[in-house]
Amino acid sequence: MNTKAEIKLETKDDMNASAIDPSSAENFIAEKRIGERIKRLRLKKSMGLVELGRHTGLSASFLSQLETGRVVPTLRNLARIAMVFSKDLSYFFETEPHTLFRIHKKKERVRLPQTGVDDPTYFFESLGYMVPDRQLDPYYAEFVPLKKATDVRPHVHPGYEFLYLLEGELEIRHSEKLHTLEPGDGVYFDASTPHAYRCVGKAAAVAIIVTMHQQAASQPTMNLRPMGTALGSKPLTAVLGSRQPGTSPSKPLGLSPLRSVPTEPGTKT
Repeated sequence: MNTKAEIKLETKDDMNASAIDPSSAENFIAEKRIGERIKRLRLKKSMGLVELGRHTGLSASFLSQLETGRVVPTLRNLARIAMVFSKDLSYFFETEPHTLFRIHKKKERVRLPQTGVDDPTYFFESLGYMVPDRQLDPYYAEFVPLKKATDVRPHVHPGYEFLYLLEGELEIRHSEKLHTLEPGDGVYFDASTPHAYRCVGKAAAVAIIVTMHQQAASQPTMNLRPMGTALGSKPLTAVLGSRQPGTSPSKPLGLSPLRSVPTEPGTKT
């Protein structure tokens, strides 16, 4: 730990450094946001200015000015702060990654029918097709009442699935068990187990579905069909190609080289 005289001298040097070229200092702070980065690190550790001052030998008042961008630190003092948080000095000068934030307006979404059937039993809208490298896929789904006796074939895809029912009544078959969901009910399950949905009310059942990605296991796909596909309909692989439904895509959902169209829950393009 440095002596009080040394600390006082270095603090004075910091203050003088900001006074030598105020415009350059302000531009530097604005560009690198050093004060904001220090404050973020401190708050993540639930550390007060006084405690940080004890670890670095800098006064709480100086650290406060530093975090608000009123002074610029010397490299020596910045290195002290970096050591407290186990960071390299370069941490404060690297370009910060952009925070992911995407809004999908209702009027901009595309409503698509279930694929591979002439009489679809549900329609869906992707709520995340503009997000690159997604770890999950959210959908708005509307299950319509069946117009005729239809054999709803179960489907599978790697990962997990969550469904929250907003309106109507929905029957979900998971493995060999049947469950009826009412508005406000939610279900979270392993999507690698065969599952299927059926609207059992007179009105459409509306739900939010979220599928979470997981490394696909090697398994046959030739007999898989989209949920609600009647017997005799084209298999899912005939509609989507050889890709396993639910496998993590190499590009964002629905953003094919030819068009930007989202795919249905549990499938990828």
